[in-house]
Amino acid sequence: ALLDGDDLVLARDPLGQAPLYTGQIEGRVCFASEIKAFGENVTDIQPFPPGQCLVRGELRPIRKLAAPPPVDPDPDKIAAELLRRLERSIERRLAQTPRIGVWLSGGLDSSVLTALAAAVSRSVSTFSAGLAGAPDLAFARDVADHVGADHHERLCTIGEMLEVLPSVIYHLESFDAPLVRSSIANYLVAGAAAGHVRVVLSGEGGDELFAGYSFLKDKEGDSLRAALADAQGALHNTALQRVDRMAAAHGTRPRPGFLDPDVVAFANALPGDVKIHGPERTEKWILRRAIQGRLPEEVVWRPKEKFWSGSGISEKLAEVANREIGDDAFARERDIGPGDTLGSKEDLYYYRIFRRWFPRVKVLGSVGRTLHREGR
Repeated sequence: ALLDGDDLVLARDPLGQAPLYTGQIEGRVCFASEIKAFGENVTDIQPFPPGQCLVRGELRPIRKLAAPPPVDPDPDKIAAELLRRLERSIERRLAQTPRIGVWLSGGLDSSVLTALAAAVSRSVSTFSAGLAGAPDLAFARDVADHVGADHHERLCTIGEMLEVLPSVIYHLESFDAPLVRSSIANYLVAGAAAGHVRVVLSGEGGDELFAGYSFLKDKEGDSLRAALADAQGALHNTALQRVDRMAAAHGTRPRPGFLDPDVVAFANALPGDVKIHGPERTEKWILRRAIQGRLPEEVVWRPKEKFWSGSGISEKLAEVANREIGDDAFARERDIGPGDTLGSKEDLYYYRIFRRWFPRVKVLGSVGRTLHREGR
């Protein structure tokens, strides 16, 4: 944001990594990085669209990401070029940062970033959180041991998760169930990281660039490209909002390692059959191929799990919601606005907390919904 004389100019990066909202007050535009910053008299609160700038009251597109040279069809060459671009992305994000942290879930994306960061810096700390016995925690330990990182593990209980849940929803500014689930682990791991580092690498964008979602497995060609473009367009008020808010709640700064412009442009130019590959329709195949030899094989080729499932959180939270909310209350309260119906008691459980923090109906337009997506 800047003032050009008396004119306000607002702009947001192409993927919406930086948070930005606008509202109206007595016919004038106001802006903030969080909806809680707006006063009671602000109306029409909306997320500012990524890749746009506001000049003299008019929205204009900003510079698009540069298109890469034509992609060589050889998978080995594609994998080598992808690895080179990812290495450069990590080098840029580690520049002038004496000690770096990685939010290491144990899944592919964060494991890739951990391996690349450890190759650049000897001072890499990794941080994981989840319920005791969760499968992701064991994979995270294996990855950290493999690359020689200083690993920190935050074990939590269902009681602790419920205790921090109101704070999570306050900082997240959302009641979307998949987003809230993954935010709880992020909130806890961000708190653990804050005592050691100020900058953390995170794996947001890997699924949206390399087709990591299960609902994409039956898509190819133009259908796959359109679905990935849609998923990337939703990052700003779903996964990127989650990582930004949970990090900011503890005074740390997230740096999504996959969202370097050179990586994004290259990934979007790749043919779909190197993203979802072979008769088994292996997701993120080219990313797995690129990182082979840098990580244990069981990590490279591990089937994808939802983040909140791998951390052991999902089932416990659903149990609490089903216990707390009866059938009659759910039927009575699930319709929250025109055309907007909550799908589960867990959704309603989070929505009730959200409304306590944000009682104004007019903020609902600012809440991103993951719908059928699943993140890691």
